[in-house]
Amino acid sequence: MPGAAGPPGRRRDRIARVTRPLARAAVSAVLCLWLVGVPGAQGPPAYFPPAGDWARKPPADLGLDPAALAEAMAFAEREQTTREWDFSDQERIFGSLLGSVPTRRGGTSALVIYRGYLVAEVGDTTFVDPTYSVAKSMLATLAGVAVRDGRIADLQQPVGALVKDGGYESTHNARVTWAMHLQQESEWAGEMWGKAHDFVGAAAFGQGERAPRPLAAPGTHYEYNDVRMNRFALSLLRVFGRPLPDVFHDEVMQVIGASRSWKWVPYHNSYAEVGGRRMASVSGGTRWGGGVWIDARDMARFGYLWLRGGRWGDRQVVPPAFVKAALTPSAHGPDYGYLFWLNTQGRNYPGLPPSTFGARGAGSNTITIVPDHDLVVVWRWHRGNEAELVKRVIAAIK
Repeated sequence: MPGAAGPPGRRRDRIARVTRPLARAAVSAVLCLWLVGVPGAQGPPAYFPPAGDWARKPPADLGLDPAALAEAMAFAEREQTTREWDFSDQERIFGSLLGSVPTRRGGTSALVIYRGYLVAEVGDTTFVDPTYSVAKSMLATLAGVAVRDGRIADLQQPVGALVKDGGYESTHNARVTWAMHLQQESEWAGEMWGKAHDFVGAAAFGQGERAPRPLAAPGTHYEYNDVRMNRFALSLLRVFGRPLPDVFHDEVMQVIGASRSWKWVPYHNSYAEVGGRRMASVSGGTRWGGGVWIDARDMARFGYLWLRGGRWGDRQVVPPAFVKAALTPSAHGPDYGYLFWLNTQGRNYPGLPPSTFGARGAGSNTITIVPDHDLVVVWRWHRGNEAELVKRVIAAIK
């Protein structure tokens, strides 16, 4: 800002203090309208695909330019990942394995859901593959179910008030809340299934190893951290008292008509005693093996659930208030909500509307949700930012 007083760094801080709350307020207003609807302006009821089927419509019938959409899908097919086909690069990238990985991955694939209908796809969208950190957004969904059912009464409550397994007994960890886990700002300290929270050491963490740093106070520092996600998953297991894959099947995937081909694979050593039973505790990704193995069509159903504000047909799977909170930027994250990536600052999904959000996994395996355009795009095993594909799809909307 030419002519403004004060050093550039202070000016930027001052501008940020003014603009960030305004941006959050604007996005919050958009989300409120999207979640509750505008009387008299809703149009026909939303289409929800039944199990085993997803109605297709010719792009032109929905006002899409078929040629432009075809060009977008050709782009999707060209932008292939550089990951090895046999997962032989897994440990070099992420460190020593704790669980299984498949012997071979699928190829690049993509599908587009517009106004509820399947309008385009390329590649094998029924191939079951690890979806890596998209599983984190699925853990967030389970937390929403726990809130819906009253298992978690207050996300600002310390986790240790409900979970009494020793993981939150230290003075530091006792301050960790459910919301902090969901925003990856917990700074939880400890070890989970043989991996330490600090990510120190190439053998354990591969290219993701980090330099030692002092712990910050819980709730004051964002760090993308799968060890803490695994602690969060174990805490959810103890709250539900049932294996999370079973809860996810009954409360989410069965409701949205998902296939039976998906699975949530634990590590070889991630088992805990819950209510006198030995249960598997699943992970928030496939960094060290395991994780959610799923096809693109089931990923699209999951994305469509969130596009519809956590509702499927006449059933509210995730409470609207939780959805709104999940899509509100955290205080310290890189435009991050409850384990979903946001775009309120236009950085995570350049060129897309501020209301855009999504789930991201290594590979890349991505679900991009654009409420402004009633759009869900799943893109698997690609390179680059998924916004590049979604912008091309939006350009096909007349």
